[in-house]
Amino acid sequence: MTEPNKLPHHGVPDHQPAAGGIAARARATATPPFLAGLNPEQREAVETLDGPVLVLAGAGTGKTKVLTCRIAHILSMGRARPAEILSVTFTNKAAREMKLRLGQMLGQAVEGMPWLGTFHSIGGRILRTHAELVQLKSNFTVLDVDDQIRLLKQLLAADNIDDKRWPARMLAGLIDGWKNRGLTPSQVPPGEAAVFGNGRGGKLYALYQERLKILNAADFGDLLLENIRLFREHPDVLRQYQHRFKFILVDEYQDTNVAQYLWLRLLSQAPSLTSPRVRGEVGLRSNPGEGEPTATSVPAEAAPLPASGAREQIAPPSPLTAPKNICCVGDDDQSIYGWRGAEVDNILRFEHDFPGAKVIRLERNYRSTGHILAAASHLIAHNEGRLGKTLRTEDVDGEKVTVTGSWDSEEEARAIGEEIEQLQRDGNKLNDIAILVRASFQMREFEDRFVTLGLPYRVIGGPRFYERAEVRDALAYLRVINSPADDLAFERIVNVPKRGLGDATVQMLHDHARKRRVPLSDAARAVVETDELKPKARGSLRDLMRHFDRWRAQREVVSHTQLAEIVLDESGYTEMWQKDRSADAAGRLENLKELVRSMEEFENLQGFLEHISLVMDRDGSAEDDAVSLMTLHSAKGLEFENVFLPGWEEGLFPSQRTLDEQGRAGLEEERRLAHVGLTRARRRAKLYFANNRRIHGTWSTTIPSRFLDELPAHNVEITESKGGSGWGGSSGYGPSRFDDVESFGSSYSTPGWQRAQANRARNQNGGRGGGQAGGGFNESQSPFSSSRSDTSSSRGDAHGGGFSPTKRGPVTIEGELIAKSTGTTSEFTLADRVFHQKFGYGRVVKIDGNKLTIAFEKAGEKKVVDSFVERA
Repeated sequence: MTEPNKLPHHGVPDHQPAAGGIAARARATATPPFLAGLNPEQREAVETLDGPVLVLAGAGTGKTKVLTCRIAHILSMGRARPAEILSVTFTNKAAREMKLRLGQMLGQAVEGMPWLGTFHSIGGRILRTHAELVQLKSNFTVLDVDDQIRLLKQLLAADNIDDKRWPARMLAGLIDGWKNRGLTPSQVPPGEAAVFGNGRGGKLYALYQERLKILNAADFGDLLLENIRLFREHPDVLRQYQHRFKFILVDEYQDTNVAQYLWLRLLSQAPSLTSPRVRGEVGLRSNPGEGEPTATSVPAEAAPLPASGAREQIAPPSPLTAPKNICCVGDDDQSIYGWRGAEVDNILRFEHDFPGAKVIRLERNYRSTGHILAAASHLIAHNEGRLGKTLRTEDVDGEKVTVTGSWDSEEEARAIGEEIEQLQRDGNKLNDIAILVRASFQMREFEDRFVTLGLPYRVIGGPRFYERAEVRDALAYLRVINSPADDLAFERIVNVPKRGLGDATVQMLHDHARKRRVPLSDAARAVVETDELKPKARGSLRDLMRHFDRWRAQREVVSHTQLAEIVLDESGYTEMWQKDRSADAAGRLENLKELVRSMEEFENLQGFLEHISLVMDRDGSAEDDAVSLMTLHSAKGLEFENVFLPGWEEGLFPSQRTLDEQGRAGLEEERRLAHVGLTRARRRAKLYFANNRRIHGTWSTTIPSRFLDELPAHNVEITESKGGSGWGGSSGYGPSRFDDVESFGSSYSTPGWQRAQANRARNQNGGRGGGQAGGGFNESQSPFSSSRSDTSSSRGDAHGGGFSPTKRGPVTIEGELIAKSTGTTSEFTLADRVFHQKFGYGRVVKIDGNKLTIAFEKAGEKKVVDSFVERA
């Protein structure tokens, strides 16, 4: 027998398991379950782990699934530990959804992923760790927009700049734009700095940054701008994070701005012993398709920007510093945030920025039916600035996209209201219905109509809980406890509740603080030891400072929720609202209780305040069945069974302002916005346009949007408006449904029906306003009449055949009908059988004061005021 080491060597061929063999079948059974449900393109995106990867994920193609499966695959393969993966998103909602999905796949492993979050939350985490290197303390405050405006107003006043001519909000917008482009005060081009305050924009930006350092504060732009400065000035810190993150994943890459781009490029370089080459040291500037970039020496901190205000370039990595494993997921056809600094060029030039990158296209749509997808794809194909992909679906063709014209925006609202009621009668849930508008002013007529119909609705993107005055006051107390140098919070509550510390006292504190270059709280401690203040004011201020000292001491021994209750009670703030006799005082007290309850899920006060600063989106109430009303921008990332898209008119959509400011680039972004709107729909997409629309109180004649002509005729159906007309039958525009009272079929008690009755009676009797007989044109009932301007509500009561401009109908908050409080509870009880003139018979299922929720036998569940129903 030949010994093994004496066998002749002929080479051993490579082996692959035979298809259908034992090894192949056994291998298939070992495939993780999260890979089993992926299509071939999705699986390729998940399993391509090495090098830069761009995943072009169209609407509804499962990009979130790809991201989460990719993370799970990395962890299951042992390529990285959870803390070695950086995964950034744009919203807290997206980050929560990703953590939830990962938790379902991996169990508790997701809890070890501290670097999964938004750009700003991760940037803030890094900044707090190295705050001293950028002249901050680790407990710095993150200012919101309101605090920024107040601080800038102080700077304008100190520099004797007229705030009316040069508004602080305008300067805040300029500074935010500069920070989004990664520009420090010294890097702002002189021409841009000159547009504010007669050339003092750059100086004010520098003063603002200096003041932030004194206040131990940062704004949202600083969370990334200071990160970039930290990485440039301290290469050792950058190398630390480059070593830490073995994999980088980015969601919605098409929405990144220049600062986010720079931040990612710095972190995505493989660690090297030399500092990163950025513009300011070696400037590299080129455009895709122009060949290799050329290097030019540029003085540090002084290189001018391109005319377009484009990115600050980071040098393409050399072979020794090749980009690490970065995967960016995005869709160039859904880049709709150019107005807030997003650069679609970031995704268009990905292959240029990351040589050798692999591009994977996800084109199989799992959301929309065939007709909707074909219409959206045909529309977006008119854009030139795109990488290109063709979405397809295996779903049925479904209903065609409908296009409906109406006489005016009020008829448009009536038509959509009736369509929604029909969908509800057909068994569709209101939660599956959305109205997406181009501009927020379009919402008012829909809100009016929904109140009249008793349709519950919610406004997405409206006023947030944490923006209410009483909540902001309570947060200001907590912010001062957390960071004594938070001047803006201190100034907000120094005289709330009233302590006799008026504007003169605050001005004295400001003067002292500026001279000594100290926070207001330190100035207050100094002033109370002198005789500059009157004895009463001095005593009140001394008591307030003692309160804060005691509260900070208690912070170490009581929970942050107990501390909040103590602060609200001992400061007199709760007592102030308890003594208030206004109608909304009780609601404000409830909001304060809710604020304390919302703190329970956080470990400490600083964690809670950090959450408040970073939360940019709001969760709606999922338990209520209601129509969603929002702008197209707010709808990004959402989907609904039925989507209504009103206002497809030139000037409104596409927006004339966008076209004037950005030209063809603006038109293409508007078309991407239309594409986003269409692809929110799963089963039905319904487009509307009006021939006349009231914008800011002025009626304008409009023409249909050019986007309608860019839709494929084969996938579109033209339908007739079901909203009726507000014009008389002899007006030449067709008969009005108000001309014949019998067309109503029953006696309605809605304000709209009462107006119709009053107008009809006035026309027949030749009443005031010179009404013409026979339904002729009457100025008092014209949609152009001033009696229907924004100063009066179309929900007002009919009085003497017209409207009282001083009366307002019931208002809504989050879709609930808020009626005048009578101080008594409803006479109805649960399960009472009742009758409503419009909705018929039903039973009471919920009582809230004088508001009833009734399950009607034919109309479904509605919310009404008890005065509109009677016992059956």
